[in-house]
Amino acid sequence: MRQWTVDAFAAQPFRGNPACVVEPFDAWPDAGWMQALAAENNQAETAFLLKTADPARFGLRWFTPAVEVPLCGHATLASGHVLFAELGLAAGQVTFETKSGPLTVARRGDGYEMDFPAQPPQRIDAPEGLVEALGATPTEVWASNYLIALFDDEATVRNLRPDIPGLNRAAGAVRDRGNVGVAALAKAGAEHDVVDRFFAPGSGIPEDPCTGSLHCILAPLFADKLGRPTVRFHQAYPGRGGDMECEVAGDRVRIRGGAVTMMESRLRLTP
Repeated sequence: MRQWTVDAFAAQPFRGNPACVVEPFDAWPDAGWMQALAAENNQAETAFLLKTADPARFGLRWFTPAVEVPLCGHATLASGHVLFAELGLAAGQVTFETKSGPLTVARRGDGYEMDFPAQPPQRIDAPEGLVEALGATPTEVWASNYLIALFDDEATVRNLRPDIPGLNRAAGAVRDRGNVGVAALAKAGAEHDVVDRFFAPGSGIPEDPCTGSLHCILAPLFADKLGRPTVRFHQAYPGRGGDMECEVAGDRVRIRGGAVTMMESRLRLTP
């Protein structure tokens, strides 16, 4: 059984966010086996695919090293890339059946476009302990599936060194999991509009390099602030980082980015 490691939201190696994608199954393996393999891979996500009667339609599930998650952007992008670039899928678009409903990945130029559900946030007061855990005071706090802390300048976002257990406690008190995105408008003249980062201790990931699901929240938030549907984001994971363009279309977000295959391996075990 083959497995690929793909840098998603990247135009070149060692950028974006690595995800492992396992060769499609005829039937779902045991969830415990999938979780164990994801822990062994120790990447932010391992994606598992299920064949259907339609060659351009697959089941898709995502596991961090600690938990199964309901939505993951970079591992969806990586899965589409593997099907197109490594397994020779001839269709222009693939549909994935997931816990977040049908998601699509389509070829677009040298990269891909995904169609995801928008998750607009609501503004809230900062929960107890959030400012202390961040080590800086946000100008606004918002909540959707994740907490979002906004700052006045990108330097603050780039220089944050938060207390990760403290973030987990603060965010976990108001959401199922202690996951926090931080963002600011980019400095004038940058190639992107927004700089952001994502800390996900509630999902077993201290900091995620580039996160599609985060931008289901940030895209409608910043589209509203900027007064236009298309927003360019740079996720500023220290020493790596990734880039994507998002377009809000009603209750959906079109997320665009590239992907690079880094590794092909062969598993010496089966479920």
